[in-house]
Amino acid sequence: MGTQWENFLQNLGEWEGSFTRLSPTGTVLEDTPTRLSLEGLDENQRVRFTLQFFAPGANRETDQPVRELVQDYQSLGRHILFFDSGAFSQASMQLSPVSTLLIEFGFIWGNRRLRAVHQFAVGGEAERFTLVREKRVGAGATENPPLTLEQLLGRWEGEAQTLFPDLRNPETFKTTLEVQRTGTEGVEQRITLASGNHRPHEIRSRGRVEGSMLEFEGGARPVRVLMLPDGASLTFPHRVEVGQMFFLEAGWLIEPNLRQRLMGSYNQRGEWTSVTLVTERKVG
Repeated sequence: MGTQWENFLQNLGEWEGSFTRLSPTGTVLEDTPTRLSLEGLDENQRVRFTLQFFAPGANRETDQPVRELVQDYQSLGRHILFFDSGAFSQASMQLSPVSTLLIEFGFIWGNRRLRAVHQFAVGGEAERFTLVREKRVGAGATENPPLTLEQLLGRWEGEAQTLFPDLRNPETFKTTLEVQRTGTEGVEQRITLASGNHRPHEIRSRGRVEGSMLEFEGGARPVRVLMLPDGASLTFPHRVEVGQMFFLEAGWLIEPNLRQRLMGSYNQRGEWTSVTLVTERKVG
């Protein structure tokens, strides 16, 4: 396994994309063209981050950006964790009653990246989400169609790795996800987690389909899934609060039979405890 810095370097390059801001129901609030440069300096001992925002409809090659952010990195904090592939998550370390909660998930696959930011308002209500779709400049990569429930139906088998902010040894386990329709507007999913000699742990949930949303209301707290452009999905509770464990997830259907998911977990004290990357393939 590479170091956190080496894994970060998997993202070097120039990336064109857009920041699409969404409501908790998936309504597009704003769409902003962007160009991101991650440039390795001093034999990759330093990385310069340059993010440019353009006006809607602008030509990134000829028009000037309306805003630009520049920052140099020489090290990484505990609030961001990278996997060997370059996938990552950075998060608010603590849920606080006086500040917003933010967690970002980032995927990379060849010449494409997908990032998603969950934002919860002061008080814990789901407030706003940002979907970032990026392609390496000049590579000719194409975007996937919007995700549909039909694409998720079936049996998925995968491998998962969990990283921890305290940098203890990662944990790995096997996963199985089964998604099926129930009636005309229902959906059921079953998740099985298996690690070493431990008895497999199974989670079942039932929900209903509402357009491009799935609503799961049978558990301790309601959970919503948004199905979004480029094969993306966001999973989140309607509200988060100290005293109840919760998780937040982003998914990316990279190819019809290949999907990745990133899940960030918070404990009952509102502390960010881990992030898990699942890579799964459809087998039936």
